[in-house]
Amino acid sequence: MRVQPLSRLGVLVMLAGPFLAGLDFFITNVALPTIQRSLGASGGSLELIVAGYGIAYAVFLVLGGRLGDEYGRRRLFVIGLASFIAASLLAGLAPTLPVLIAARVLQGTAAALMTPQTLATFQSTLTGAARGRAIASYAAAGGLASAFGQLLGGVLVSGLGWRSIFLVNVPVGLLALVLVRFSVPASRSSKRVGVDVRGTVLLGLALALLLVPLTQGPALGWPWWTFASLVLFGCSAVLFAVWSRAAAGRGVTPLLPLSLVLGAPSMRRGLPVLAVFFGVFGAFMFVFALVAQNGLGLSSLAAGLAITPVCVAYFITSFQVPRLVERFGKRVLITGLVLEGAGLAGAVAVVVAWWGALGGPAPSIAWGPVVLVMLALVVIGVGQALGVGSLFRLVLSQVPASSAGVGGGVLVTVQQTALALGVAALGSVFTALAAGSSGGTVLGVAVVGGVMVVLTFGLAVLGRALPNG
Repeated sequence: MRVQPLSRLGVLVMLAGPFLAGLDFFITNVALPTIQRSLGASGGSLELIVAGYGIAYAVFLVLGGRLGDEYGRRRLFVIGLASFIAASLLAGLAPTLPVLIAARVLQGTAAALMTPQTLATFQSTLTGAARGRAIASYAAAGGLASAFGQLLGGVLVSGLGWRSIFLVNVPVGLLALVLVRFSVPASRSSKRVGVDVRGTVLLGLALALLLVPLTQGPALGWPWWTFASLVLFGCSAVLFAVWSRAAAGRGVTPLLPLSLVLGAPSMRRGLPVLAVFFGVFGAFMFVFALVAQNGLGLSSLAAGLAITPVCVAYFITSFQVPRLVERFGKRVLITGLVLEGAGLAGAVAVVVAWWGALGGPAPSIAWGPVVLVMLALVVIGVGQALGVGSLFRLVLSQVPASSAGVGGGVLVTVQQTALALGVAALGSVFTALAAGSSGGTVLGVAVVGGVMVVLTFGLAVLGRALPNG
């Protein structure tokens, strides 16, 4: 199916998908205490406000990509965006906690329908440098939303209350919904293959069995069913892999063609790097929020403002990434990973060495260490922007246009799963070490921060094996 090239306005409109989806993953972090007081939520049910969104998002992403390839990417984007607006309105007006949790699950499902269409549309309607710039912009939009989510959440909660963090999606989404009709061309895969129902069920079941226990286990004290779910996850994953290999022999195109992941070197080599990168990213944002609010006793607004150096550095750097990737290729990724690792190492060193001077355990703030932490956060923001902006382009560089939707769905599924796993794994370690004491917080920062530093520098070495884009 031959389609007209996507205009700059069309690129901007399609970026509303990943921006809104990324924003709503992180914006709730600083609002949870206020929501708990307003709706009388317990700790375990409060976690479902975040987990319900993230799990639904991850479970339906690959299906969303396949539906876009099959029935039209613009059509699925419109359906997903309209559903996201409706779910955001429901969340903002929710009278009870169960209604809010249900709205968050609907938000995650809607985000899974619209987000893969952005990358797929870029892959199918753009070529060469224009495609590279658009994909880098996609990564920048999602990353900016992630970085600004906690900052914006703190400002909105302090000024307008917790409901505003959901209602803010409505005007932005409506504007994109109006513009998409005349700025984005219709596109779909030239080969209609249908939807793999069995594969969809198996993949969704596997992801749910993995993410539900890992996100809920730490809050609930790891009851027996969490371990049973992880065992069943392994069984479901094996069944999904077996079916994906056998489907073609039965005349069915699998939901996730293993040839796409294993056959394209950019996917085969890049997805593990992407998974670890976003695992570290998610853990960093989670630990930072806990250290700021629980360790240093900052308010929601102050905790949101504390992440400003990362946000500003990310925002400024992200505009330069497309041009840098066109000129230097994977060296941009490697440079970003080295900078992020150095920034993390610097921040960890300052926190461990001068914890008391930063305000914990007593208000004895010394501005020297504070400035050093701010500088380290700037370096982290620059490194993250270079890493995110280049990684998406490199991983998708060898995915054929006919599989653009599935490829984008796989990439974002890995991203969202890694974010959840990073929080579950490293976040639970930090929580266990911190255990409500100032000394424990410092120990948690040292251990978890050290792991993040080692992983990030390790990725800089692995990044050399990626194609040059």
